[in-house]
Amino acid sequence: MNRQDWADAVDREMATRLLPEAALQALGRWWNKNATGYADGAPGAHTVRYTPSRWVQIAPWPSALAPASRSGDAEVSRAQVASIVADALRREAFREAMVATYVWGKGKSGSPGGSGPATLQKILAVEGLDAALACAVTALGEHGAKAAYAALNRRVPGFGPSFFTKFLYFAGKAVPPASGPEPLILDRLLARRLRSLAVVAGRETGHDPDGSVAAWVWRDRGWSPHRYEVYLSFMHAAAAQVAATDGWPSDASCDLLECALFHAAWE
Repeated sequence: MNRQDWADAVDREMATRLLPEAALQALGRWWNKNATGYADGAPGAHTVRYTPSRWVQIAPWPSALAPASRSGDAEVSRAQVASIVADALRREAFREAMVATYVWGKGKSGSPGGSGPATLQKILAVEGLDAALACAVTALGEHGAKAAYAALNRRVPGFGPSFFTKFLYFAGKAVPPASGPEPLILDRLLARRLRSLAVVAGRETGHDPDGSVAAWVWRDRGWSPHRYEVYLSFMHAAAAQVAATDGWPSDASCDLLECALFHAAWE
């Protein structure tokens, strides 16, 4: 067997095991603390703080965000970004949609030194950006999340999966995928959550005794379209698993689990 065969074997084992008891307990504790804010079972109220004035050089700037001339901090929620993206996509204002998702994704982290705005400015200057974003949205609506991921993967320098899956996630609220699960955010922290599960599954089954396969497939960046498909399949199955427990709302959306896994550690 080659390394991909071992990875497939670990994936199958993870799909059978899903989330361990420690993770379910951590998610239950997270829900107990956050149930009031997410009473509808969705993470729309998940809010991020950002500093508008640090993004003053960015254009096009979504009008629904706080004016870049504003001093101090502002807040924007998932629900607000979803609304901004839906409106932008109706107008085929793909850059505007991308800017909203990027600012939400970056928040205040990285921006004091300029890394957030500076990187975004470079991405916006890439030739073919509009075509790449449009192609991804079309692929999402006509083929599904994996195809949309493939349409952006390694297409735009500086715009990696941790951020373009945020674009796909919000685009998926306005353009439901033709088939398969809706896109979800996949970033370094979530990949590390899955890596920890893969390490245990690989060690206990003998498919990956030293964790090297888990480290390869659930690395910190650069996931393949196949890996994104595996991630979505796992998350949707895990969402059904968690919904069947007493400590989680039975009607919760899959992205609520993504939000909770980002914030609730169990290792």
